[in-house]
Amino acid sequence: MTILHIDSSILGSQSVSRVLSADIVARKTALHRHSKVIYRDLAKDTVLQLSDRHLAVFHGAAVTDPELGADLAVGGAYIDELFEADVIVIGAPMYNFTIPSQLKSWIDRVVVAGRTFKYDENGVEGLVKGKKLFIASARGGVYTGDSPAAFLDHQEKYLKGMLGFIGLTDITVIRAEGLNLGEEAKASAIAAAKQEIAALAA
Repeated sequence: MTILHIDSSILGSQSVSRVLSADIVARKTALHRHSKVIYRDLAKDTVLQLSDRHLAVFHGAAVTDPELGADLAVGGAYIDELFEADVIVIGAPMYNFTIPSQLKSWIDRVVVAGRTFKYDENGVEGLVKGKKLFIASARGGVYTGDSPAAFLDHQEKYLKGMLGFIGLTDITVIRAEGLNLGEEAKASAIAAAKQEIAALAA
C-alpha cells in the first residue's frame, strides 16, 4: 500500500490537523506494515501561484524560465503521487471559512483536464479512481448539524466537492471542531477525533 500524506497547516507543532493526519497515517501503517508513505508539507514545499506563464505552457509554449520549469516539475510530481497512492490523507485546517492557500495551490496543480478528469458526451469523468481519501479537518468554530455557522463551511464541502470531481469519492472526514471554544472543548474534540482514528479498520 502507498499512502500519500499531505499537510497544509502553517502552525507547525501547534497544528491540530497535523496531529490528526499523522495519527491517521500511523493507524494505516500499523494495519498495513509494509506501506510506503509519500509526505508533502505544503507549508514548506510551496509552489508558485498559477499565472499566465503556466497557462501558456499548458497550451504548448516552450519553457524558457528555469524557475517556471522547476515549478511545473513539482506540479507534475503532485499528480504522479496522487495516482501512485492507494490512500490519501490530507491535513486541512479551516482558515477564514475555507482551506489554506497552500492546499488550494496543490488542488490547482492536480485538478487538470485530460490528466485527472475529462469531459465527454456524458459530462465530466474523474480519472483518479479506486482510492481512499481521509481528510483530517480542524476548525475553531462549529459548522456541523444545525449550527447557525454551517453555511460558512467552505472547507470540508469544498474539498469533498473538488476532490470528488476528479474521482476521489470514497471520503472519510475525521473532524475536530470548536477548538477555539475553550480548553475543555478543544481537548474533547481532539479526543473524539483520535478515538475515531483508533477505530479505523483496514
